[in-house]
Amino acid sequence: MTDLDPALDPQIAALLAMIEAAGSKGMHEGTPDEAREMFRVMTVHLRDPAAVPDVDSVVDTVVPGGVGEVGARIYRPRPDAGPLPTVIFFHGGGWVIGDLDTHDLTCRTLATISDAVVVSVDYRLAPEHPFPAALDDALAATRWAAEHLAELGGNDVLAVAGDSAGGNLAAVVAQVLRDEGYGLGGQLLIYPGTDMLADLPSRTENAEGYFLDLPTMVWFAAHYLGDHDDLTDPRHSPMRGEVAGVAPAVVVVAQFDPLRDEGTAYAEALAGAGVPVLIEEFGGMIHGFIDMGRHSAAAQAAVERTFELFRSVLHPAPNPG
Repeated sequence: MTDLDPALDPQIAALLAMIEAAGSKGMHEGTPDEAREMFRVMTVHLRDPAAVPDVDSVVDTVVPGGVGEVGARIYRPRPDAGPLPTVIFFHGGGWVIGDLDTHDLTCRTLATISDAVVVSVDYRLAPEHPFPAALDDALAATRWAAEHLAELGGNDVLAVAGDSAGGNLAAVVAQVLRDEGYGLGGQLLIYPGTDMLADLPSRTENAEGYFLDLPTMVWFAAHYLGDHDDLTDPRHSPMRGEVAGVAPAVVVVAQFDPLRDEGTAYAEALAGAGVPVLIEEFGGMIHGFIDMGRHSAAAQAAVERTFELFRSVLHPAPNPG
């Protein structure tokens, strides 16, 4: 096993040791279908139902996508809540793996702690549907939600959120919808990928041994981009886009994540352009911690802190003046 930094959370280190002991090949060494099944085993099959937060309702439905309709799942946090913000959530998984079930725990937790209606979008996956299919679905679903806020959350706050590749989609959606005149009320970017051409220290420091490794990142990007050869396109690399005027943001990154530095750089770019932004780096954490609370007390604390920060954006305190 790769020598791991002693600052890594011990419970996360134990989880990584368990994964290594299982002897599974890396995602990049198999097919997309094999990777999808491996991810479902980790996130769905091994989940303790007792650890899944209760919400008032969970409804599977369909929403407009880039072409036709895509699946979606709507989470309402509590009965008789009154008008709430609506959050459109895009799951992670390198645009290749992941679905509504793999991120069910995350969406339930987001809904309960951030006190919002969450609409999780089952966007099309690569390589069957390469770039920009996932983005087209994300945009269409968010535009649809903007026209249906009264029946979704009930108030006029619409936000986007996502982890990893989903954070990438959320960041791009925030840029595009700004240009289209939609007034998003927030964006939650959980260890997002922000630049296909990023050459930053965390990609080298955390290239292997910390769950998400560099070969898998390259494999994901190759499947997602397909024949699209413009690596500076802001539709997949929001760091290359114009960030002024986008929605207020919460950006969280993990210490031992190859994507750490590009997430931080994006948050700093937002702040430099005058966008209100809350950024937090969670020490001892790795990529994927948002679904690791059942394995690590520190990860669970990071999850709760992340969604509490986002709640402060969705439900700002009244101005005493």
